Amino acid sequence: MNTSRTMAPIVPRTEPPLSADVPRHWLADHMVATHIANGVNLLFPVGERAFVRSVNHFLPTLHDPELRARVKGFFGQEGRHAHAHDGFNDVLRAQGYRIDDFLERYQRVVGLIEARLSPTLRLAMTAAAEHFTAIMARDALSNAAPLAFAHPDMRALLGWHAAEEIEHKAVAFDVLTEVDPSYLVRVTGLALASVTLAGYWAWATTHLLRQEGLGWPEALRRLRALRAAAPPGAAPREPIVRRVFLRGIRAYLRRDFHPDDVDDYHLARDHFAAAAAAA
Repeated sequence: MNTSRTMAPIVPRTEPPLSADVPRHWLADHMVATHIANGVNLLFPVGERAFVRSVNHFLPTLHDPELRARVKGFFGQEGRHAHAHDGFNDVLRAQGYRIDDFLERYQRVVGLIEARLSPTLRLAMTAAAEHFTAIMARDALSNAAPLAFAHPDMRALLGWHAAEEIEHKAVAFDVLTEVDPSYLVRVTGLALASVTLAGYWAWATTHLLRQEGLGWPEALRRLRALRAAAPPGAAPREPIVRRVFLRGIRAYLRRDFHPDDVDDYHLARDHFAAAAAAA
């Protein structure tokens, strides 16, 4: 564990506004890249409210006042993230995308998982899922290329979300360590989170691509063409499966893993300082 880190305070902030002029293909004017991003964005409202419930179950058992304060900050941030992405879903509806049938099925599946798993396993899934979202957040804030080509409203929304994800990345993990430090429980949660996040994300993205009349073979061809068209000298973008899941799983499997092994809190501080200076 990195004990020299400088942790950012976990402070819920008001989300940046979304205007009605966000284009359908808001990321680099590219249909497939946009829908891969839209796919994970669709998951946030239901998913983050489930994360809050999984941690809240154990709040009465936590006696460390510092951890309790961090948990309450986590609740505030995740609640605002869910609300902000509810607003983004309204943008998708206004653009003509049919998302409610997907969201209803997704909500039912999440409800079934919550009903059938123990509270400890649900918490372990949340801790692992927060690890994956922290990797995506760090990637978004440390590599300017993806967000640089996003519509300004989406760049502000996703930058705000990413910075707060970094601020609270260790909260669910620390609660799990307090509740049940078993390595078996942790890696079981990792396995469940890996399968469900990857499956939900692919399901949501497929649902959106089909509404564009696009299947995965053509979508992957267009993604390869996008990578090939990158400016000379640009850092190659690894596929999400490798960048987020494979590397994330390998790190999480270390017995001495902790989310603060990577000290990236400065990315959150820098983002909010830049946003305040530009306001």
